[in-house]
Amino acid sequence: MITLESVSKRFGQQPVFTDVDLHLEQGEIIVIIGPSGTGKSTLLRCINFLERPEAGHITVGDLRVDARRASRADILALRRRTAFVFQNYGLFANKTALENISEGMIVVDKLPKAQAHARAREILERIGLADKADAYPASLSGGQQQRVGIGRAMAANADVILFDEPTSSLDPQWVEEVLSLMKQLAAEQQTMIVVTHEMQFARDVADRVVFMDEGQIVEQGPPEALFTNPQDERTRRFLRKILAPTGQALP
Repeated sequence: MITLESVSKRFGQQPVFTDVDLHLEQGEIIVIIGPSGTGKSTLLRCINFLERPEAGHITVGDLRVDARRASRADILALRRRTAFVFQNYGLFANKTALENISEGMIVVDKLPKAQAHARAREILERIGLADKADAYPASLSGGQQQRVGIGRAMAANADVILFDEPTSSLDPQWVEEVLSLMKQLAAEQQTMIVVTHEMQFARDVADRVVFMDEGQIVEQGPPEALFTNPQDERTRRFLRKILAPTGQALP
């Protein structure tokens, strides 16, 4: 359903990752974990060309894009099949919650404004913000802003939603409301790739956990297998460092 083949990215002369391969099926939820600076978010951004990879192929459904030859039309087609949730929310400050969610439906999908607004109100109801339709981002809490960001991704009706550390900018009291919404989407079998440091979320929701380090996919597998019996020493070191403060069992 989604395949990365030999995808490579560098900034200047500095490689971020080289020849990364990854595949996920429709309805599958992959959580990518690993140390900061190891290329997780960049890999996510390469999937829909927010960052342009230097080489490789990206396939979503029946669309296959060659990174070296991708045209503007290819990139736009790829972005229509993917939706991105940013760690800093990425909302339009001058638009209400309703307008932030409906904007893509109007501009990209060419839906009539009334139809787009009706759909946006349905989404606001689903994400628990029906009473915030006319609120601007500045008047919303961080958790509410991120839920609007997720609502905007839901409105895109994309094949896959890409989450880039969606709770990293939130105060602790708002984290659970965002994770709860993501769990709701997971229960509805929404295909998702999530970069996160929320290990319990990975354990609870992921079909597969991918561990990256120094620009490489070191290992991957079902969450219980990877968290309790990692095969690579780098994975073990990372999990011990992350899990020790939480009191969870260490591998």
